[in-house]
Amino acid sequence: MKKVRAGVVGVGYLGQHHARVLSILEHAELIGVYDIDKERASEIAKRYRTKAFNSLEDLLHEVDAMVCAVPTEHHFEIGMQILDASKHLLLEKPVAKTSKEAEELVEMAEKKNVKFQVGHIERFNPATQVALRHVEEPKYIEAQRISVFNPRGIDVDVVLDLMIHDIDLILKFMKKWPIDIKAAGIEVLTDKIDMANARLEFDEGEVVNLTVSRVSMVKKRKMRIFQPYAYIGIDFMRQDISIYRKEPTGEILPYFPPVHRKEPLLLELSSFIESILQDKEPECTGKEGALAVRLAEEITRSIKKRLKLHRG
Repeated sequence: MKKVRAGVVGVGYLGQHHARVLSILEHAELIGVYDIDKERASEIAKRYRTKAFNSLEDLLHEVDAMVCAVPTEHHFEIGMQILDASKHLLLEKPVAKTSKEAEELVEMAEKKNVKFQVGHIERFNPATQVALRHVEEPKYIEAQRISVFNPRGIDVDVVLDLMIHDIDLILKFMKKWPIDIKAAGIEVLTDKIDMANARLEFDEGEVVNLTVSRVSMVKKRKMRIFQPYAYIGIDFMRQDISIYRKEPTGEILPYFPPVHRKEPLLLELSSFIESILQDKEPECTGKEGALAVRLAEEITRSIKKRLKLHRG
């Protein structure tokens, strides 16, 4: 049985789970991990019966593919190093701090002819995968992504930290770019935007409303989609989907399609490994990741313009 030799760089909160899943995947072999925190790398390597490497360069010599889960500010530098070494790459979201950096990563992946997947994990949420079979002509979408404050991830604002998940899904559902963007946001516990709302309008009158916060006392991950004669509700945390359709008789009937609950990270990494073994395009490409960052930038610009206007 052919296996993809894989490694993980960055084994903090997210990276440790990538290592865990790679250690049990049938078609992957976890060769090792690397982290600037050597003690942490050794701890994770011991836990998942693999090797802690002294340098990223040493690890790259031994693998076919890498998962990069370092802080966002280092995505470009580390991502380029991995791609330049001609290794397949799954890079955590957001793919980079800027769309320019993201596009350069895409260009490098194409130059080296390697697979480049972005870790937009909600793509692999079983509820999302079921919803994709039912979303046809969305006219209005509302999403709420609210989290309890966590110092992890505050190297970027909440748009790149949390809203990026819903931005990616919106681009997937709508299949086109908004013609108008209005957004607002505020700093609360950091010097970056911690709460934000964005209203996106599209060429045929469709509207998307996105709300995110990382300073809540509760955690919520929900999306509501309205399309002709139907409503689709997605609860990403519960991995549930509910659909209400208006029948020709005028009656509105509920439908709860079955969702086979699985760990999204397991599905994401399985898909990445499969794209390598079967030489096919990854489920969430580097180009799609770059588009999500580009839209996040436009939303952030709208927020900053509004803040500047009100603050004089």
